[in-house]
Amino acid sequence: MTHQSTKVRIILGITGGIAAYKAAFFARLLIKADFEVRVIMTQGAQAFITPLTLQALTGNKVHTELLDAEAELGMGHIELAKWADFIIIAPASANTLARLASGCADDLLTTVCLATTAPILFAPAMNQQMWANKAVQANVQRLQSYGYHLIAPNSGEQACGDVGAGRLPEPDELLAHIEYHIKRHTIPQTLAGKHVVITAGATLEAIDPVRYLSNHSTGKMGFALARACRDAGATVTLIAGHVYLNTPFAVNRIDVSSANNMLEVAETLTSDPQLPVDIFIATAAVADYRTREAAPQKIKKIQEQMTLDLVKNPDILATISADNPDIFMVGFAAETQDVEKYAHGKLVAKKLDIIACNDVSRSDIGFASDDNAMTVFFADHYQHQPVPLSKASKDKIAEQLVALIAQHVS
Repeated sequence: MTHQSTKVRIILGITGGIAAYKAAFFARLLIKADFEVRVIMTQGAQAFITPLTLQALTGNKVHTELLDAEAELGMGHIELAKWADFIIIAPASANTLARLASGCADDLLTTVCLATTAPILFAPAMNQQMWANKAVQANVQRLQSYGYHLIAPNSGEQACGDVGAGRLPEPDELLAHIEYHIKRHTIPQTLAGKHVVITAGATLEAIDPVRYLSNHSTGKMGFALARACRDAGATVTLIAGHVYLNTPFAVNRIDVSSANNMLEVAETLTSDPQLPVDIFIATAAVADYRTREAAPQKIKKIQEQMTLDLVKNPDILATISADNPDIFMVGFAAETQDVEKYAHGKLVAKKLDIIACNDVSRSDIGFASDDNAMTVFFADHYQHQPVPLSKASKDKIAEQLVALIAQHVS
């Protein structure tokens, strides 16, 4: 960062193409996300959308000319390059990519990009055949070798009628990219190089084709931890049970249903030599029991009473811990009574490194709540006193927990 302002300063570069209309929506999202935004538009961009539109949306003068005497008296192009914390070019035309790749500085946008030390993201948008052209791909690779960050185009129907890769991602996707890169540049990368596997959400144990046994878990805590581990630099794989949550940006998600299904995926991931797992965090609310056999057809309501023959589900965390002594194991204990006693018992019995325990009988921090509070216990060999995490948002709790994990993982 080049300044002490509380707001992150972003230059939005807009180049020529029909996708320029999305830049207006993107600019508005950036402002709503509390960024300070200045816009640079190329001549081509102005053929599709007016500077006045972007000025109204950002509240700042739009920059269009390299040699603008009035602009140079105020915020000249060099000052503009120094002002930026991040630059994102969306859409980035094939022509702009070529000029940047060759080091041209023949307009304001390319000049600012060459003169800045800020990270630069670029989101190409063009006809699918143009995007596939070898020259364009060579320019993209060259820019990436220079340190530019590619936001790959989406596939789909294009304005010209073609179908294929080349569509500018939607504004909310672009926002997710810029927020991700900002965090990667501003948050300590305490888990850089680590692969974290997280289980989250409830499992479903089939009774028949339309009924199942489950619980009230929403998966919010596990998804918050996935974001926090990602922001700390880790590669994150999220094994998600029954949830209604969007996949966190830049997180690999694998959906599962039953406890056996979740265990199978966890065993596959933790035994993969190509991507070794360093940390395993078990937040999923796994059903303790399942029916011995699920009925093949819907059970009809013809009896006054019905008895289900239940058998115990596998203990996913204990199994993974026993089979992988070198993985840093983090468990969760959701209890309604004798919280500390049960938490410590699980810590020892399952040979965990850390266990985070919360009282789900509290309505303000239980299932489905956006907040949480917990006490973190450590294995005896760490000689670390329990750490209470006071009530806060699950995102904040996740950040605090990741910081504790990072202190102890090797």
